[in-house]
Amino acid sequence: MSSKVASPSESLLDELQATLTHGTVARRVETLRRVTDLFLNGAVDYSGEQIELFDDVFQCLMLHIEASAKALLANRLAPIDNAPPLTVRALAFDDLIEVAAPVLSRSERLDDDALIEAARSKSQAHLMAISTRRVLSGAVTDVLVLRGNDEVIQSTVDNPGAEFSERGFSRLVDRAESNDNLATCIGLHPTIPRHLYLRLLAKASVTVRARLEAANPQHAADVPIALREATRLARSSASAITQETVIAHGLVKSLYDDGRLDESQVAAFADASKFDEANAAIAALANVPVSIAEQMMVETRCEGVMILAKVAGFSWSTVRAIISMRDDLSGIKPTDLAACKTTYERLRPSTAQQVLRFHRMQQASAPAA
Repeated sequence: MSSKVASPSESLLDELQATLTHGTVARRVETLRRVTDLFLNGAVDYSGEQIELFDDVFQCLMLHIEASAKALLANRLAPIDNAPPLTVRALAFDDLIEVAAPVLSRSERLDDDALIEAARSKSQAHLMAISTRRVLSGAVTDVLVLRGNDEVIQSTVDNPGAEFSERGFSRLVDRAESNDNLATCIGLHPTIPRHLYLRLLAKASVTVRARLEAANPQHAADVPIALREATRLARSSASAITQETVIAHGLVKSLYDDGRLDESQVAAFADASKFDEANAAIAALANVPVSIAEQMMVETRCEGVMILAKVAGFSWSTVRAIISMRDDLSGIKPTDLAACKTTYERLRPSTAQQVLRFHRMQQASAPAA
């Protein structure tokens, strides 16, 4: 450790190096045990410089110990909040899962950048260990959802401390199409965005709908059997409406009441991939209920978007932003924007109004049906 001036540090490292070079395996393991004991006994009071010294010592020892001793070290350091950071990182990136798992699953010394790097490069067993952490950010779960196998995905979704980004939820909905257990867990997740919940219901099997019905008996009639029924009936489902949706609708109402809601604001919502805000804003400017706008916005094809936009008098640039937002959030194949532009420019406002009236009548008659 040539960068250190303090001779005691160098003397300790020299002594350790001599022991490791000439000692037996048993002697090496015993040295590791004593150094670990020394660290754990005073970890709370160590300064940054002292922890850095232990970091050097542990890394020196780790070059000369067996996997079982590394695994023991990982288990002992994992719950220590101020464990030597470079040592913890080296253990986390060890190819042997029995060495890496304790710190990947528990150590608070690993930040999101380290967890993301490990999730991108290590084995499924490493990803499984990460998925069990007490807290997982959306940035980390994005990678777990992208790279993980079915077991990793299920473990991540089952983790109550896991957060998911909108993109992560979109990928989960796609992954759940042929996995009833996963689809049920996602459908019951309290933070799934409303439009992705509706998309999940539209793809759900009879088994999944039955499970969601059993989990929410007070909304038994709200489990749909088709996309239109999902969009119409799921409005009263507690698991479909998140606090974020309520806040988004409140924001749009405030902008509308103050006279500050216009086309540029809709485009801004779309550019920021804020579906709930964009949907509510389009509904307000097209003078239709949010439920009707939502039904038209989540349709597989984008005709509904163009009808709403034409009624609201939007320019093509805003329509393009809305369609791009839909494509990005849903993960579907990109829409043919050139064809949509041609259709939108030919669409007459009077025709759009007629189609919108049809949607109104369809929704009004649906409960009776």
